Amino acid sequence: MPTENTFTDYKITAFSEIAEQVRKWRNEGRSLVFTNGCFDLLHAGHIRYLQTAAAFADIFILGLNSDSSVRKLKGLSRPIMSQADRALLLSALEAIDCVVIFDEETPARLIETVLPDVLVKGGDYLAEDIVGYQTVTKNGGRVEVVSFVEGKSTTGIVNLIMEQA
Repeated sequence: MPTENTFTDYKITAFSEIAEQVRKWRNEGRSLVFTNGCFDLLHAGHIRYLQTAAAFADIFILGLNSDSSVRKLKGLSRPIMSQADRALLLSALEAIDCVVIFDEETPARLIETVLPDVLVKGGDYLAEDIVGYQTVTKNGGRVEVVSFVEGKSTTGIVNLIMEQA
């Protein structure tokens, strides 16, 4: 009988092991897409964004902000869910091939390690302003900006819950 973690834990890769995994995928001729985020409360906007990002390449690597990184970015009341829980939920999604937790405020070091063919970010950024733009484009990759789904946000969900409490 399988253990409770059998099915998705293999997709969660330690930062220290991602370079070797990337080498294997590259040797297989696979193209890589990368995005990052907190993904504190997974919602429909996230799912649409992740499905769109996955379509840009063969292998989808997601950089997940650690708990301490989320606190630095979002404040002491966040994250709502632990990095272990967030990683497990994300790794269960068919679109995602690999989840790597990073502890810094930005994914710059992780992007330098992965060197994706496509770097994807959600929102209304100018591509040139996205962390990793220089690294990716200098290595022949490209940056794609995907629009957020209107009205879908973790902050909006949290605020709605607080209003109804």
